Amino acid sequence: MMGITHATSGAAAWLAITGTMPILTAGAYPLDPVGVLAGTAVCAGAALLPDADHHSATIAHSVPLLGKVATGVVEAASGGHRQGAHSPVGVLVTVAAAWALTLVAIPTDQVGTLAVGAGAGTAALTAFGLKARDLVRSWPAAWGVGLLLGAFIVVFAPEQVAWFPLAVLVGFLTHLVGDLLTTGGLPGLLWPWRFRPPRALRPVPVVNRIWLPNGYVALPVLGDTGSLRETILGALLGTYCFIGSTYEVLRLIGVNPFMFW
Repeated sequence: MMGITHATSGAAAWLAITGTMPILTAGAYPLDPVGVLAGTAVCAGAALLPDADHHSATIAHSVPLLGKVATGVVEAASGGHRQGAHSPVGVLVTVAAAWALTLVAIPTDQVGTLAVGAGAGTAALTAFGLKARDLVRSWPAAWGVGLLLGAFIVVFAPEQVAWFPLAVLVGFLTHLVGDLLTTGGLPGLLWPWRFRPPRALRPVPVVNRIWLPNGYVALPVLGDTGSLRETILGALLGTYCFIGSTYEVLRLIGVNPFMFW
């Protein structure tokens, strides 16, 4: 799945889980408009994290030299693209890191405790998501918006830190689901062990599309990465994000969204 679709699906997943828009959201973890909107930006960026195992991923271009170094390290440590970083091990490591960031805080007498760890994570993930979705033209602009949102969370809304690890988890899992729906699939749940199908099953129709010869599993309803089906899905999810975000913005500024219905 393409980076823009990953980011859009992450944003849509967060809106669906935390938004309060009637019918179109699940309301499983309802938040105030600030949490929904800020979390949408974070979740979009978190949906790009598994692809930090690829040297050409969005994250690789985020910071000159450092981005390439970071993705190179992840690629080497995870065994290559769509391996460790696309497995339950990758999920656990990433969510643990996100939770650890929430513990990085600086107590002050003037404004209380500053959640600088979650703020930094919010800034980075927001920048990743904005650039992947082409909502800004340049990386400096993406980082500028990300830093503003991160600073807001740190100084004015420190209570929002509680949802940060959840947003990272939702975004990460959304990425894995997206890749599962393509022909490339994902490594099995027991990575680094892969169980290849017996030779007798490899020619069997349908089975050989789900349990791939390399041991990966897939439900390839979207076809190849970048397919027309993926593009259509991305457009639908983008529309959903626009509607959901507009609803939350109206709530944020004190306008009753139902007055327009």
